[in-house]
Amino acid sequence: MHSLFPDNPKAVIGMIHIPALPGSPGFGGNLDSIYETILHDARALEAGGVHGLMMENFGDIPFYPGRVPPYVVAQMTAIAIEVRRAVKLPLGINVLRNDGLSALAIAVASGANFIRVNVLSGARVCDQGLLQGIAHDLLRERSLLKAGHIQILADVDVKHSAPLAARPIADEVDDTIHRGLADGVIVSGAGTGKPTDLAKLQAVKAAAGSTPVYIGSGVKAETIGTFLPHADGFIVGTAFKENGDVANLVEVQRVRELIKRL
Repeated sequence: MHSLFPDNPKAVIGMIHIPALPGSPGFGGNLDSIYETILHDARALEAGGVHGLMMENFGDIPFYPGRVPPYVVAQMTAIAIEVRRAVKLPLGINVLRNDGLSALAIAVASGANFIRVNVLSGARVCDQGLLQGIAHDLLRERSLLKAGHIQILADVDVKHSAPLAARPIADEVDDTIHRGLADGVIVSGAGTGKPTDLAKLQAVKAAAGSTPVYIGSGVKAETIGTFLPHADGFIVGTAFKENGDVANLVEVQRVRELIKRL
């Protein structure tokens, strides 16, 4: 059982996709509307019965491969504080594409409970170029900040990327947990909203041992039953949105439909 959600052995984490923030090419010029969207989704996810939330700067394409500018950190911290005021659920932070250090800083400042890191160990090729593991810096930063209570969920074979060379998934999981010191691992499909391969999930779960394994993409109300025996948690975004479109608002009924199938 995962310590993040001790009362929910099969936890569902609802995604808050932050629209493009100031400084990003897609920013629409209205910061108030961004807050309205985020708080609507946070409250809808809570009303639907999810066990936790995770927010990420989804709209900030094209993503930085590493550290984001200070103004992104400032905006995400302010947003995280507002979400925590509005909703009483565990909160996670993901700073795309691989800025775990900023995610940790935001979590510490806002009182969030966990962060997601796309490449904690190893290296991956993606549309931002080469992403390299940050465990050596991140774990020392967490120690320096005395923030051991903030858990690190790390992707393996992360979506929207490819390995530099073929490697057994069990070896990647082993390194991520025992050398990268991840508190949990995430396995996903090829991209946002794309289904996770059941065989890959089973291989990751077998290699992870007692470390919690979360599915990071593609779970729907109609398919969650297939994955329930093999995963400890589910990170769900697209399936909760109106018409299953990641760009739309969260619909409470879509959330409830999935939760009742746990």
